[in-house]
Amino acid sequence: MSASIILSMAGGLGLFLFGMRVMSDSIEKVAGAKLRRILEIFTTNRFTGMVVGVVFTAIIQSSSACTAMVVSFVNAGLMNLYQAAGVIFGANIGTTVTSQLVSFNLSAYAPVILLAGVLAVMFCKNEKVKKFAEIVIGFGVLFLGLSTMSSSMAGMREVPEIVNMLASLKNPFMATLVGLLLTTVIQSSSVTVSIVLLLANQDLLELPISLYIILGCNIGACTTALLASMAGKKDAKRAALIHFWFNVIGTALLYILLFVALEPIMEMIWAISGDKGRFVANAHTAIKIFQVIVLFPFSNWIVKLSCLCVPGEDRKVNYRESYQLEYIGEKVVFNPATAVVGVIKELDRMASLASENLNRAMNALITLDEEDIQEVYEVEKNINFLNHAITDYLVKINQATLPIEDLKSIGALFHVVNDIERIGDHAENVADAARQRKEAGISISKEAQGQLGEMLEMVNKLIRYSVDMFVRSDESHMREVVALEDKVDAKEREMQMAHVQRLTRGECTPEAGMIFSDIASGLERVADHATNIAFAIIAAEREAEAAETQRRQG
Repeated sequence: MSASIILSMAGGLGLFLFGMRVMSDSIEKVAGAKLRRILEIFTTNRFTGMVVGVVFTAIIQSSSACTAMVVSFVNAGLMNLYQAAGVIFGANIGTTVTSQLVSFNLSAYAPVILLAGVLAVMFCKNEKVKKFAEIVIGFGVLFLGLSTMSSSMAGMREVPEIVNMLASLKNPFMATLVGLLLTTVIQSSSVTVSIVLLLANQDLLELPISLYIILGCNIGACTTALLASMAGKKDAKRAALIHFWFNVIGTALLYILLFVALEPIMEMIWAISGDKGRFVANAHTAIKIFQVIVLFPFSNWIVKLSCLCVPGEDRKVNYRESYQLEYIGEKVVFNPATAVVGVIKELDRMASLASENLNRAMNALITLDEEDIQEVYEVEKNINFLNHAITDYLVKINQATLPIEDLKSIGALFHVVNDIERIGDHAENVADAARQRKEAGISISKEAQGQLGEMLEMVNKLIRYSVDMFVRSDESHMREVVALEDKVDAKEREMQMAHVQRLTRGECTPEAGMIFSDIASGLERVADHATNIAFAIIAAEREAEAAETQRRQG
């Protein structure tokens, strides 16, 4: 074989893979957050989930990316296995869009498409337009690579060794194995099917054998999700296995069907195709649609089969458990589209821990229970661990290719981590006061205890509203949070005045008064931190909108 043909083929394949990657990553950056919300909202049942899977994969041009995202959703507890099954089934149909596009042979327009994308990136000031232009560049590079591969394959027809080697590929099982191995290495069934399409167009590959290579590609496409799930929870592994079993069982059924009625099937596909390239693309689509139609009614059984393969349940991580991350970290499936979601869920867990610790400390202040005091210090260590672990993770994902909307919230998430940690610090301050009171025998009046209890109740309600607003990223409790913040401020001023009056009347000691005053001030600062949490994401969104408006006006 000529070295020029090898180099040309390798270069074309490199451009094709790079174009696919640029296009897929750019689409995820532009629309990843919106697509994630669609997945969350419209996957309540298997059928709508399947439709979403088709559309989602058709947009991002990668069933592997879609399945990997579904695995991360299941891992984070945002989707159950039955919902995941519907999306995965649909993703298998959506992935055929790439081969359909390739079959229309848009290579002649690749230079124009590429030039348009490059010019938009270079000269356009609008950031959103630039991001869409990156998608166009990926599309252009993809078809440029396709054109290069097609030209090199045309030269292969003059090489007897290649012609004879491909002609000798007649065994269906061997063809399936070739498709499986090639897709496993390339990590994209769309690329493998595109190569098969080009080979068929150049009369280098017989059409019957291309069907079996496609079947192998389908199984090989499961590799990405299986590898992604290895670091995840058991449900994540089961979700990846749903994808695997769908393709394995579907391939087995098609083997039987092709064995019985190969000629009629080929005639039917050829009837809706104009050339050999279109035949391969239509065969790919037909195979996937057939598999979904046949297996969709049995999707529950496939879910149960995946559960049999991965038995048992994960050990639940209690939100009080020390030095454990549940939704992020090395033991969790990482996906850029769900990374921020995982951080928010982990922060929700951290906030619950800090809130509970504050109440434990306030209880210890009254009861002087040594076990409660010690528990406050131990839990504070855990909160500090979570603070450092989440902060480190935020630094890590900030360097990844995140959706644009998620990138806007990274700064706010850093602030939220700090605010929650500060609430934990105030709980520790209360525990210090409880220990001081116990060791010095300091008494706190019933009136003062009642006022602290009333203020704590308001602060607890404010924390609940604030965390809910943050987690849901909405303004549903806006009025309640603002009103409670004002009430806490007024309550703190009232309590400080009452404290001075008690001191004047000689109803409390200066030591008791100091503890009371410090804790009242501390609870007011906790309310401030809680309010910051409530408005963190909303403020970030408004700042981003204001910056975009200012940039447009400028």
